[in-house]
Amino acid sequence: MQALLDAIAAAPDLPTDVCRLFHGRGGRFPGCEHLALDAFPPLLLLTSFKPLDEAALAAVATALTARFGAALSWVYQCRGEGAETRQMAGSVPEPHVVTEAGTRYLVHLLRGQNHGLFLDMAAGRRWVREHVKPGAKVLNLFAYSCAFSVVALQAGAAEVVNVDMASGALATGRTNHELNGVKAGAKFLAHDIFNSWGKLTRGGPYDLVICDPPSFQKGSFVATKDYARLARRLPALLAPGGHALLCLNAPELGEAFLRDVVAEHAPELTFVGRVANPAVFEDVSPDRSLKVLAYRL
Repeated sequence: MQALLDAIAAAPDLPTDVCRLFHGRGGRFPGCEHLALDAFPPLLLLTSFKPLDEAALAAVATALTARFGAALSWVYQCRGEGAETRQMAGSVPEPHVVTEAGTRYLVHLLRGQNHGLFLDMAAGRRWVREHVKPGAKVLNLFAYSCAFSVVALQAGAAEVVNVDMASGALATGRTNHELNGVKAGAKFLAHDIFNSWGKLTRGGPYDLVICDPPSFQKGSFVATKDYARLARRLPALLAPGGHALLCLNAPELGEAFLRDVVAEHAPELTFVGRVANPAVFEDVSPDRSLKVLAYRL
């Protein structure tokens, strides 16, 4: 884990915005593929995809204290085997509100493995902010905590329909809209998307459809079979000239998988380009990293 310790020692001052500080998952630091360090100001989150022993955690603690001081707050989370979440030092604000590019989001570091905001999607949120036109109607599928909706409304969208099966995630989404003063125009539907096409189609057409599904979530979405079902619906949902932003975060499925699905099941859509991930999320294999593809009807 020396690369992580070196990155901590060389880190700038604590940022004011949420961001990733160290991305071992990208494979660029041999021996650290299981590690990530994120800033959720005013604290840091260390994530490991395999258990770290007490000696390793002590080494991280020493490095963090040397660089940022003993008053630093930080949390350790292990995912997969030996999963745990532990407050290592300091405290976590309650509520814990963070910012990204001037937008405020509610996060929960000590509850579960999804914290309320996916940091690798920062460029996708920026793409929405830059491409939504005033008065646009947006459909946000698999909306989670509705970050896309907030930035779309800030950019001038007239209406955003947020759809997600998890009512708890949508409740966080409502709070995010309130935190940013953009409640007007936001709708929240706790629906199974695949059982709601009629209602969603009648509410359209949409100038932008955002699809950010889980890559594999039994009972909700399995990319290898369900992305085709999703793609087939897009032409009927979009207004002429409208855009679709399609996201896929499955290391085993490359960009070609998603492009082939759209070419076969929604040939009316024209590929516009792939949204580049934030530089800190660079991967030795772009096909393993998050894929965000823009299309136009």
